Amino acid sequence: MNRPARLNRTLLATLGVLLLLAGAYPVAVYYDLLAPPWPTLVPGTAPPPTWVYWVTTAVAVVVALLALRWLFAQLAHRPKTHTWRLEHDPDHGRTELAPSTATAPFTAELLTYPGVHNAHTTLAGDPDHPALALAVTVEQDADLADLRTHLADHGLPRLRQALDLTDLPVTIEFRFTSTTGARVR
Repeated sequence: MNRPARLNRTLLATLGVLLLLAGAYPVAVYYDLLAPPWPTLVPGTAPPPTWVYWVTTAVAVVVALLALRWLFAQLAHRPKTHTWRLEHDPDHGRTELAPSTATAPFTAELLTYPGVHNAHTTLAGDPDHPALALAVTVEQDADLADLRTHLADHGLPRLRQALDLTDLPVTIEFRFTSTTGARVR
């Protein structure tokens, strides 16, 4: 179940239906299929009050910011994963490694680090060109520098060794949870 994709499809379908109806209404009025509820669109020729401009501007800014947030959310996605085939001689069999299987112990270890609330790891590419994407949800008071150091010194070298890789490019995205950890008094 991909909740963001389902939400995107629902919002886009709703927006599409609304825009279709908004476009069909004037066409129907023009061809006398519907009678307009009022004889003119704007009563009189005087400009509207100043507050109408401010409200229109505020609504436009909010809609624009929501649209930008949605657009940036589309750009932040996980890289595609493929099953790794680790074979030197196909005649003697083949070994396949699912990316989730390869990163499960690393993710479990990452969850034990201080301040880490949740973690998602994605191993992409192939053994010749691997890439690791981390999305780590941390508590508000977590020490990110300490966490990065712990990852670089302990977690990532062990993962590279387990996968028999000399180089593993890593992208880390830190997200903050709304809860804080226990404070020492």
